[in-house]
Amino acid sequence: MNRRFGSWPEPGRYYRPRAGAYAVIAAGDGILATFQQSPFAELQLPGGGIDPGESPLQALHREVLEETGFRLTAPRRLGMFHRYTYMPDYDIYAQKQCHLYLAQIGTKQADPTEPDHSAVFLTWDVAETALGVAGDRHFLKRARRLLRV
Repeated sequence: MNRRFGSWPEPGRYYRPRAGAYAVIAAGDGILATFQQSPFAELQLPGGGIDPGESPLQALHREVLEETGFRLTAPRRLGMFHRYTYMPDYDIYAQKQCHLYLAQIGTKQADPTEPDHSAVFLTWDVAETALGVAGDRHFLKRARRLLRV
């Protein structure tokens, strides 16, 4: 089942389809998340857009490394949701098709290379309320049930 989170699209406005892959990354007593400083401060699940020619898993590995500096292991699909939003970095309105995965934290390779992103560790309880996207919080709860944490 595909879900929609966030506000409804504005009537008459074009929303460009934008597929992305994101992960709940289990890390000990919590998760690895990313803090995006701009265009507005927000805690997020690591991940991002799927580039032409990439599979969702290829994009997920690339984006997690860029945003956190960590590798991930054992990704498995949790589901997908839609979100209609304005993306100021690209100056577009987008219908985001967010593919969600559950993964384990791997080794740290480097510092994040994505501008204005930093890796943060959140406890499961904090993450349930602190993540800025409702769909992220929904799939975090699903991941907790699967892991029984």
